[in-house]
Amino acid sequence: MHHPPHARSAAGFGWGAVIGSLGGLIGLGGAEFRLPVLVGRFKLPTLEAVILNKAMSLVVVAFALLFRGDAIPFAEVWAQVDIAVNLLAGSLVGAWWAAGHALRLSRRMLDRVILVLLVMLALVILAEAWLGGHDGGAPLVADPALRWAAGLAAGLFIGMVAALLGVAGGELLIPTLVLLYGLDIKLAGSLSLMISLPTMIVGFARYRESNAFAVLGHERPLLIWMAAGSIVGAGVGGLMLGRIPSSWLLTGLGIILLVSAIKVFQHTRERDRH
Repeated sequence: MHHPPHARSAAGFGWGAVIGSLGGLIGLGGAEFRLPVLVGRFKLPTLEAVILNKAMSLVVVAFALLFRGDAIPFAEVWAQVDIAVNLLAGSLVGAWWAAGHALRLSRRMLDRVILVLLVMLALVILAEAWLGGHDGGAPLVADPALRWAAGLAAGLFIGMVAALLGVAGGELLIPTLVLLYGLDIKLAGSLSLMISLPTMIVGFARYRESNAFAVLGHERPLLIWMAAGSIVGAGVGGLMLGRIPSSWLLTGLGIILLVSAIKVFQHTRERDRH
């Protein structure tokens, strides 16, 4: 069933606003929640949904970084540039490699990989909610050389996940920054956005080789309206930062992501079978 273009754009804005505000509340771009909506609600093929999600994530992350400037001064974020370089050294390579492989995977295999990654992200979010780890403190690895190696490996993995899902990767970057480097959760939120931008640009550049990249032209109204809704939502979420206990919010979001990922990506497998 196809909805008229204006109804599709309005729905895109609405979904973008809801997802953006939830993402803004915890310092994420919200793209992990947008992907099941693009596939399940807007019926986009998986690779096209990942590319569209990546384009929106770029816009939303750039704005989220600006919105957080009041709460976390840019100078404070820039002071941690050595950590950003450490993680970027891995994430840029991971994003390039994973995006190239996503283009060669069959649709069914890509669906399976994405389902596994979304379930893994949901479990990471739930673990963060229940185990805490929001305050920072001493770095997990005391030795600087070992910490750099661990950061490189973490960055590589995060870059791969970000490229395959079209997400910013904040849900993995934030716990890494808090646990591995001992940063405060709010500073980690802003630094993760700074690391995400170059990582996403590299993945995006790699996806340009795919025919599926044409989705940006075909779905331009949905892209514009959903990105606009996400920016408005991220602004609202940023203003409400700290009003809702993080553990409540993360628990709710983790459960929503788990249920929607399983529902959407199992459905696409059944649809392919028929």
